[in-house]
Amino acid sequence: MYIHTMKQPRLSLRGEVVSLPCACANLRRAARIVTQRYDQYLQPAGIKTTQFTLLQALRRAGNISQGNLGDLLGLDSTTLTRTLALLRRKGWIQTKPGEDRREVRLTLTAKGKRKYLSAVPYWRSAQRQLQKVLGEAGWKQMMESTIFTARPCTARTLPTIGAVAPLQFVVTDPSPRHYTCPRSKSFVK
Repeated sequence: MYIHTMKQPRLSLRGEVVSLPCACANLRRAARIVTQRYDQYLQPAGIKTTQFTLLQALRRAGNISQGNLGDLLGLDSTTLTRTLALLRRKGWIQTKPGEDRREVRLTLTAKGKRKYLSAVPYWRSAQRQLQKVLGEAGWKQMMESTIFTARPCTARTLPTIGAVAPLQFVVTDPSPRHYTCPRSKSFVK
């Protein structure tokens, strides 16, 4: 039997996580650490955080195309296809052809709904623990910051390497939190 143990993030001599100069690196590190903790909480339910997130999204969205699910979660097609294949093998989701023969529609099976519902109490415990660690203000700030970061410009509107103009985020009306990405839609929070 093989047991994989999670290591704590490397700390500086002062006991703090080292600040990295790259926003992406800091976000990815935080996401990995939080994912590891959620995985620990979800382990008794026999599900990983990545799997739970897909079941949760399918539960909320209902019948959704694979492309729209990928957009919703910010997942590339390869990663999504690989994870969905595992969920399909476990009998938690089913696929149906869409109106366009290239489209695949996804829904939860009865077994998938039961698995999701059995994992919810463990997920709620993970949520409560993270809220406790961050405090109410930190929790609210983290939730708003991550949504704000993902919302204005999705991966589809980010410039590719060699693009002429850098991407800019513009606050057009601070009162209702209206954000605009010049090369895409505007979003209202």
